[in-house]
Amino acid sequence: MTSPDAKADLHRYLQSARDALLWKLEGLSEYDVRRPFTPTGTNLLGLVKHVATMELGYLGATFGRPSAEPLPWLEHAGETNGDMWATAEESRAFVVGLYRRAWAHADATIDALPLETTGRVPWWPAGKDEVTLHHAVVRVIADTQRHAGHADIIRELMDGTVGMSETNESVMPGGPEWWEDYRARLEQAARDAAKEA
Repeated sequence: MTSPDAKADLHRYLQSARDALLWKLEGLSEYDVRRPFTPTGTNLLGLVKHVATMELGYLGATFGRPSAEPLPWLEHAGETNGDMWATAEESRAFVVGLYRRAWAHADATIDALPLETTGRVPWWPAGKDEVTLHHAVVRVIADTQRHAGHADIIRELMDGTVGMSETNESVMPGGPEWWEDYRARLEQAARDAAKEA
């Protein structure tokens, strides 16, 4: 067994979440990557734009390493919730490119600084805005994994695609008939429980 490398572990989990999130866009039309799937407007491309924005903030500006990326949706006069959706002018290539540049910027911060380095989160209240790099990376991993989970559900509802990547479905093996039977059993269990309540 090798000695633990905290930065390598954190980076591995962060990159895994990044890759899973981007994979959810594969093979979809411009409409499908943008269309809102929930009453609050959750959409695949918006999730990517959001996590790119968060990486640039938490793993850039927070540690005195601001990116040169313009983020007009964060401006005072910007669109409310503007980091959660892409305008018609913001192409998929633009959002994905922004995310990849955010990765590079965040990775450079992680590589350059010790995990104990403290920074200040600009949008947190004064006096409660100090954070270590370790904490910031864990926060970004948690946020990215959460949104990758949102993307999992949206993509499954959209066209049945499931899993973490093309080669790692991370779900029980079974064909459409098995899943139909499984879902029917869950539905029946829910109905039975409702009768007993």
